[in-house]
Amino acid sequence: MMFKHYFLLMTGLMCFAACQAPASLFNGQDLTGWQIHGTEKWYVENGELICESGESEAYGYLSTTKYYDDFELALEFKQEANGNSGVFFRSTLEGTKISGWQVEVAPPANHTGGIYESYGRGWLIQPAPAKDAALRMGEWNKMKIRVVGPKVTTWLNGEQMISLEDSKIGAGKGAIALQIHDGGGIKVRWRNIKVKPL
Repeated sequence: MMFKHYFLLMTGLMCFAACQAPASLFNGQDLTGWQIHGTEKWYVENGELICESGESEAYGYLSTTKYYDDFELALEFKQEANGNSGVFFRSTLEGTKISGWQVEVAPPANHTGGIYESYGRGWLIQPAPAKDAALRMGEWNKMKIRVVGPKVTTWLNGEQMISLEDSKIGAGKGAIALQIHDGGGIKVRWRNIKVKPL
């Protein structure tokens, strides 16, 4: 009887662990599970997701077709040319007008890892200037974003960049989205995009 209870317990724990395992948001082949907003370029090359400025040199977004509330998101990015981009969470879009919150991905000294509210309050928090040393421009960077209720924490290459609690974020609902900034000349590569619902 004890063995049976032990077996059931271990089976339940394994099921729980499997259910909590990160899921890949990008299959390395195409944009299944994503939606393009705007006329900028989003395409797959050598198993990597690439955003690149188009002729209009406008804002562009690639959003998940599913909404994510509480989660931990891990991804890698590599900035080529001007790497001004970002990762939005709990966000909604009408065309290329986005409502939600952005974890900044930008060239050096431009607050990568900080939180910006589009069409709202602007910068909510920026990392301390010394933390900018964590960014490896032109190389692969690892970013982690944890969103639980009103609290957001970001890491870049293992360095915690910010931690923020905000009631408006806590009430937000929406998708995860990647951004390409306006102005032209931007190219960013993405890979290993994985989300774990919490």
